[in-house]
Amino acid sequence: MALLEVRDLHVHVEDHEILRGLDLTINAGEVHAIMGPNGSGKSTLSHVISGRPGYRMTAGQIRFKGEDLLAMEPDERAAKGVFLAFQYPVEIPGVATMNFLRTALNAQRKARGKEELSTPDFLKRVRQVASSLKISLDTLKRGVNVGFSGGEKKRNELLQMTLFEPSLCILDEIDSGLDIDALRIAAEGINALRSANRAMIVITHYQRLLNYIVPDVVHVMSKGRVIKSGDRKLALELEASGYAQFEDAA
Repeated sequence: MALLEVRDLHVHVEDHEILRGLDLTINAGEVHAIMGPNGSGKSTLSHVISGRPGYRMTAGQIRFKGEDLLAMEPDERAAKGVFLAFQYPVEIPGVATMNFLRTALNAQRKARGKEELSTPDFLKRVRQVASSLKISLDTLKRGVNVGFSGGEKKRNELLQMTLFEPSLCILDEIDSGLDIDALRIAAEGINALRSANRAMIVITHYQRLLNYIVPDVVHVMSKGRVIKSGDRKLALELEASGYAQFEDAA
């Protein structure tokens, strides 16, 4: 059974149709890269899957682990194993990152029928993951993403992803704003999470990210649909020739 199935999905934002009959199937254990020009609907797809408000589905369906994903509230989707790493992570002043992580993690564990982590066990786990991602523990005492650099915000997203152990990781332009060293650290953290029981959607404009996170499948989106799929060679073709040929096809 496919982990994620998107069928003939049509989505409007206000009066504009953004997704126009999108189809996508992802199996557990696979990493799919989605590429395409600005405005093609890549981020809209990620937001609809995660349950962000403001999007109106007019046709189609999304099934996750065989269940109707669109019938679930955002917190239910997260408990089922959907995680979205934002292109632009938001700041939450007044909420310490460590408190946020513990509250969110234990809420998910409870929803999944697991025991909540004790404070010592939680701290031990956070220290292990933070160390692997080169995250200073001092930054975790600050408000969520408050005063963080672009690289720190992206590593904080990966810290959450590692702690929450999702089944589907959606990475919306995780490479945006990262220098080469920060990109390498982020990619190492992502690759460490690849497993037979987990799938990933990597949304990016650039081939360089796929040098570090090698996808099983590459999809090209244009004008709200997936118009071509292939292996990693497709990303190299895009790097060389751009998106114009695919926009004409759409």
